Amino acid sequence: MGSPWKAIADDSRRDILILLKKRSMTPSEISKHFDFTFAAVSVHLRVLRDANLITETKEGKNRYYSINQKKALEFLKFFENMWGYQLDSLKEFVQNKEKTKRKG
Repeated sequence: MGSPWKAIADDSRRDILILLKKRSMTPSEISKHFDFTFAAVSVHLRVLRDANLITETKEGKNRYYSINQKKALEFLKFFENMWGYQLDSLKEFVQNKEKTKRKG
């Protein structure tokens, strides 16, 4: 399994994830949104799938890709833990500064 951090380091792969946030898509549907080859889209999808950031479902002859909600939540929790306290502190600082201005 590949590293999800390395997988999202690429701008195009992040753009693919944003597309898949809206709905499941086939590789040909995804490729319409980019100026690179279908083969390049397939490589990006493989990297994202190997990193467990997307899932693949076969329906007949088509393959549909969707965002892996569980992995997406893990990333969200990571960033909340990393920045949550600092953002709360910043909000508190700004609110206190506004109160001080009103008193002065």
